[in-house]
Amino acid sequence: MDIIDNHINYVEFKAKNLEKIKKFYTTSFDWVFTDYGATYIAFSESGLQGGFEKTENEIVNGALVVLYHKNLDLIKNKINESGGKISKDIFSFPGGRRFHFIDPAGNELAVWSDN
Repeated sequence: MDIIDNHINYVEFKAKNLEKIKKFYTTSFDWVFTDYGATYIAFSESGLQGGFEKTENEIVNGALVVLYHKNLDLIKNKINESGGKISKDIFSFPGGRRFHFIDPAGNELAVWSDN
């Protein structure tokens, strides 16, 4: 599958117990998981790739929709100019970089790049 700018590319959920959630989705839906340390697992074979981030906080809205854009600085500026607010500035992770933003309705999303 080609990675295309401005398309939803990934969805990220929160979970308190990664082993329990991994077992649930593997058993129920045959998802395949890759461990990235003690606080993150990625899944595939679900129709859309995604992951679970370990949290100790109460989970209110556990889904984070992640879009792709090859130029994070460009899309970050567009988001700011369009009335969005950056909630977590650009940071690196294994495989790329990303940032989070709040849309005008108050939804938090993220944009990532492998560049």
